Amino acid sequence: MAEEGVVLNAMALFACIAMALFYVAILYAPTFLLRLPPPSSFETYMIRRFLCAIVSSILSLFLSVLILPVQTKELHHIVGVFGIRRDHIWQAVILPLCLTSLMYAGSIFDKCLLLVASWRQHASSGDALSFDYYKIALHQFLDWLSEISSNILVWRNYVVAPLTEELVFRACMIPLLLCGGFKTYSVTLLCPIFFSLAHLNHFVEIYAKQNYRIMKAVMVIGLQLGYTVVFGSYASFLFIRTGHLVAPLVAHIFCNFMGLPVLYSQRSRIVSVTFIIGFLGFLWLLFPMTGPDLYNDRIDNCSCWQGYCTWRERIRMPQM
Repeated sequence: MAEEGVVLNAMALFACIAMALFYVAILYAPTFLLRLPPPSSFETYMIRRFLCAIVSSILSLFLSVLILPVQTKELHHIVGVFGIRRDHIWQAVILPLCLTSLMYAGSIFDKCLLLVASWRQHASSGDALSFDYYKIALHQFLDWLSEISSNILVWRNYVVAPLTEELVFRACMIPLLLCGGFKTYSVTLLCPIFFSLAHLNHFVEIYAKQNYRIMKAVMVIGLQLGYTVVFGSYASFLFIRTGHLVAPLVAHIFCNFMGLPVLYSQRSRIVSVTFIIGFLGFLWLLFPMTGPDLYNDRIDNCSCWQGYCTWRERIRMPQM
């Protein structure tokens, strides 16, 4: 399966296609393969899907381990191949999160305007200055946390979907493609394509929501696929540059929470200016904030897969 420490090109590509198809196909296994009765509730339906996605992720990890030319049996080195590492964990969380938030500068500013307007409304009546106001606000916040923690869609959008998708479409696929001889820029395009195709199963759901109007469904799914390609490229970029799975994972969760970036708001034209400034800042800091030397002690001797630091040519190595 591997020759001289390098995975065969065709095998790496075939394995990635198989993992993408399996990730989608297994979601329908309880109904069509196991012949289980229809779920009694939406929560049961989603839990079945959660279990299927978890099984798919675990099997993809095992497949990748079998194919990749891993030269050690030590567990921490094997999981390091998939970007599951403890070293430099805070850099891998904070820096990509700050970088990603720049793309949402307009959205964040717009939400701040809403909070200020709400506070001013209460302040004009004198409620915002009272202790009871802050006590009620705290209770409302705690009730909101309790409500979302028991919401099955919250678990799907912010836990199960980001974790399983990043495991399969980044942690498993990227090392395979890099070891298969694909260039880094090709990998950042291939993985998002697989990632987008895995979302085509949403077409039937969207088709039904659009009152079975195929053109509207095509437009909605087209927008969704376009967004997943863009995000998938960015997530792949983060994974390759940092060597940490948590970097694209936190970006994925944050993007799911924020939705599409706000480009314009009727409340204030400054929102558009803020978005442009944030976008320019994102482009300016994209490479500096994802430099491999920020996430590894020695970028020429990391425990990651061979070739993950191939974009380090212009980074001057520290003198020992």
